[in-house]
Amino acid sequence: MTRSVFLSVLTIGAALSMTAGLALAGDDTVPAAQILSALKPKPVTRGLSAGTQVDPAVSVREAGFIDSVRNRQTRSLSLGERQEIAEIATNKPKIDLEIHFDYNSASISKGSTQAVQELGKALSDVSLKGSTFVLAGHTDAIGGEAYNQDLSERRADTIKKYLVERYGLNGSNLVTVGYGKDRPKDPGNPMDPTNRRVQVVNMESKTAAQ
Repeated sequence: MTRSVFLSVLTIGAALSMTAGLALAGDDTVPAAQILSALKPKPVTRGLSAGTQVDPAVSVREAGFIDSVRNRQTRSLSLGERQEIAEIATNKPKIDLEIHFDYNSASISKGSTQAVQELGKALSDVSLKGSTFVLAGHTDAIGGEAYNQDLSERRADTIKKYLVERYGLNGSNLVTVGYGKDRPKDPGNPMDPTNRRVQVVNMESKTAAQ
C-alpha cells in the first residue's frame, strides 16, 4: 500500500468515526437508568432541621386531589384541574422526554418506539412500585389552541395505553393530562421542536429522611 493510499484510508476512517460519534450524540433516546434516577423521590425532613421539608397537611391535600383525578378521561379535566396538577408537579421528581409522533397524529413514530420502551422499563422498576405518575403531553405553538390541546391529550393517552398494554402497568397509577402549547419548555421560542414533549412526573410524596 502506497503512502498516499494509506493516508486516504486513515482519513476516511477518521471521518467515519466522527460521523458515528455525531449520530450517537444526536440520539435523543433517554436510557431507562437515567429516567429511573430522575423519578426517584428525594429524601426530606419533617422538622426544623436543614434539608428539604414537607408539610404533612399539604401532602394529604395533594394525595386527595391526585386520587380524585385517577381513572379520569384526559379530556374531562378542567382548566383548574390541569393547573393544579402542574402546580403540584413543580416540586416533584420529573423528566422531559422527546417522544415523537406521526404528523398530525397520536401514533408514536417508529423512531421513538425505543424511547417509550425505555420509559416502560423505568416505570416497571421495583423501586417505583406503587407510585403515581402524571404523563403530560405538550406541543409547540404551531397551530390553534384547541387543536394543540386535543393533540396533546390524545398523545398522552397513547403513551398511557402503550405502557399499560406492553408493560402491564396499573392504569390507575398513570394520570394523563394535556397542556397543548400553554407550557412551552422554551418560552422564548414557542415554535421550537423542543417544546413538543411528554413530561413524566412522580406524584408521590418524597421519602422522609431517617
